[in-house]
Amino acid sequence: MRSSLFAIVFVAMVFVVLAAHARAEPTGPWQNADPASSGWSVEGLKAAQAEFERLGPTAIMIVQDGRVIANWGDTGRKVNMRSVRKSILSTLYGVAVAEGRINLASTLEQLRIDDKAPGLTDTEKQATIRDLLMARSGIYHPAAYETTEMREKRPERGSHAPGSFWFYNNWDFNALGTIYRQETGEDLFQSFARRIAKPVGMEDFQISDGAYVLEGASTHPAYPFSLSARDAARFGLLILNRGRWQGQQLVPSAWIEEATRAYSRTDRSGRGYGYLWWVLSPEEWGAGAVIASGFGGQIIAIIPSKRLVVVQTVDLRQKSKGVRSSKFLAFLRLIANAAP
Repeated sequence: MRSSLFAIVFVAMVFVVLAAHARAEPTGPWQNADPASSGWSVEGLKAAQAEFERLGPTAIMIVQDGRVIANWGDTGRKVNMRSVRKSILSTLYGVAVAEGRINLASTLEQLRIDDKAPGLTDTEKQATIRDLLMARSGIYHPAAYETTEMREKRPERGSHAPGSFWFYNNWDFNALGTIYRQETGEDLFQSFARRIAKPVGMEDFQISDGAYVLEGASTHPAYPFSLSARDAARFGLLILNRGRWQGQQLVPSAWIEEATRAYSRTDRSGRGYGYLWWVLSPEEWGAGAVIASGFGGQIIAIIPSKRLVVVQTVDLRQKSKGVRSSKFLAFLRLIANAAP
């Protein structure tokens, strides 16, 4: 009798776990949750929606435990996510490292990575892949897709040894794209489609939504992705679930932990930097909170302490000034405060 009772309880527990897992990782279109019955403050969400209307981004997705708490704006419109591309690339690196195709200790000299004249110095070529992932290469060569701020703040060539100084540096990020393609033999956008977008069930992304952007000063192109808010939320949920989706480990959980750890203080208040991820203050946001952030207000925020993913997209063709990341973080605080 006792063993039969144990078996019944065990089966029930397994069912509950599997049901919760299914809710946390949608297999089809997003499912909505009722905020009030899920423990959310209705008044708090109303305040957040009012702020959304004031800021005017293209779309917002708020997802908790794999279900949509709220979505405002056009969540199906694909938008150039700008520097969110870097966090996507970080995730692809995690797979390639686990497969033994990329060694983070490899130097640029070993990889035969250079650039247009004036090319890299012998010292600069000692930078490793890990240095580039941390934005600590010490290589201040002109790069594609730089903002005016990047160009104006770029240090002098040779002013910092590899690994010694953090600078948000498009040269590092673009060269990482070149290295990934060279070492894996895979196109970035095809790799993302096969390894991430298809397994997590993205509804809108196509390989043609990625593009390589070359500029005259450098041989290394940028690689922006266009994503809808609802697809970006699936990527965020994959990171929240430490690389796991429907029982399949798409990205090693150890890599997610390593990539979202802060290695550097930055020039942005309350933000450190990991491997192509901005790391939020654990004192304010809880352990493991990170954002992928792109120019103009393209943001995927992951707040593990609340089991929360929040995505903001901004179509800069319609709102040319975008939404500053500091404004988004204040908006995110309203959402987090409303969450159970």
